[in-house]
Amino acid sequence: MIFSSYKFIFLFFPIVFIVHCLLRLTKKNYLVKTWLIIASLFFYGFGDWRFLPILLFTALFNFAVSRPMQSGELKKPVKVLLMALGLTVDLGLLFYFKYRNFFFENVNALLGTDVPMLELILPLGISFYTFQLISYLTDSYSGDAKRYSFIDYMVFVTFFPKLVVGPVVSHDEIMPQLTKENLLRFNSKNIMLGILLFAIGCFKKSVMADPLIAHAQAFYDGSGAGIFNSWSAAISYTFAYYFDFSGYIDMALGLGLFFNIDLPQNFNSPYKARNFADFWRRWNITISNFLEDNIFKRIFHFGNGKIKLIFATIITFIVSGIWHGAGWHYIFWGIANGIFVCAANMMTLYRKKLPFPLAWALTFFFSILVRVLFDSYTTTQAIEVYKTMFTPVPWQELCSQWAAYIADNKGIIALLIISAVMVFGFKNTGEIAENFEPKPRHAVYAGALMAVSLFCMGSVSSFLYFQF
Repeated sequence: MIFSSYKFIFLFFPIVFIVHCLLRLTKKNYLVKTWLIIASLFFYGFGDWRFLPILLFTALFNFAVSRPMQSGELKKPVKVLLMALGLTVDLGLLFYFKYRNFFFENVNALLGTDVPMLELILPLGISFYTFQLISYLTDSYSGDAKRYSFIDYMVFVTFFPKLVVGPVVSHDEIMPQLTKENLLRFNSKNIMLGILLFAIGCFKKSVMADPLIAHAQAFYDGSGAGIFNSWSAAISYTFAYYFDFSGYIDMALGLGLFFNIDLPQNFNSPYKARNFADFWRRWNITISNFLEDNIFKRIFHFGNGKIKLIFATIITFIVSGIWHGAGWHYIFWGIANGIFVCAANMMTLYRKKLPFPLAWALTFFFSILVRVLFDSYTTTQAIEVYKTMFTPVPWQELCSQWAAYIADNKGIIALLIISAVMVFGFKNTGEIAENFEPKPRHAVYAGALMAVSLFCMGSVSSFLYFQF
């Protein structure tokens, strides 16, 4: 079920919230939590009921494996065994559904074997909730996770605003908020901020992202050609991914506030970054933090040399590429980002700094270029797009292509200009939420944004990160 859809806005969420408010009147916290779990499982199952058993099995299995490790009484070999078992199952399921065919395609090509491909459908959100469960598992192993109640654990795992596309949260960000004092209180400020954040996210998705996605996908599907169409598609996807993904996160954060659950910020104006290291501290922050804690810091430790720093960075971004998708172009995308982050780290180590306008322009320019690797269906297609973008064109033909592009894409050009103004000139939602105090103008803003968004919801498209 898509947040930015009539079914969610006018049917699912009103029912969930009304029942939640009624249950609050009973003053029984376990009823409120149980209802959140039921609603979340229904929300997930509505997308495809076939994958609900996988989610439930994974959640229950990780609880069963983590529980003994939290007692503090197990010997280390037993803890290691349980940890290995948990990781094997979690990563095994992720590998089977997401990477099995890609792996055997390459095995067949390399060894000349004939392992058959399976018609597998990726379970919704499996990449996100698997990372969350792995984080809980590793914290249980290290002793950083308390022995939470089963009902609190299930709210943490299934809470529907963040279940499918994040943000990826750790137990210590959610569990302390599940107290009776917090869940049972009515907080008008949270609800007003929640409405505003949801409206902003809905506007980003329905009004900004969807038409940009349609324009870019048309080019990648083969319905456009020429240097201006290729650059237009790359820039459109650059803005579309930001509006689509951050729009989802804004809506998720807004929905969480209705239940007094404060989810972590996941975006901090990444396109204002001055280098790629700064960019990845701002884009999809919770995934970046997870990879830093579980990959980078396992390889690099303070005091290690530059070679180890470069190696750890490249490996981390290769894992990021693999996490995003099963394809060589995702791996090359990860390597490219890793190289740019290494360059930024080296400049920091040697205390070299470009003027901010130049640093920002180069960062944004190269973020568009690496976006092509991410958005292409194959590495071969990415190479062809790069050729189209950079092959010199005779002046007369260039002018002809420009005139044709302008004639056919006035709406997209206007939308790209508006996108740039919004991304570079407006406050992000984290800045809006900071020190927020409800005022009548906020209701006006939210109402106007929702009205425009609802008008544009005739055709609902999935969020781009659903494919990951």
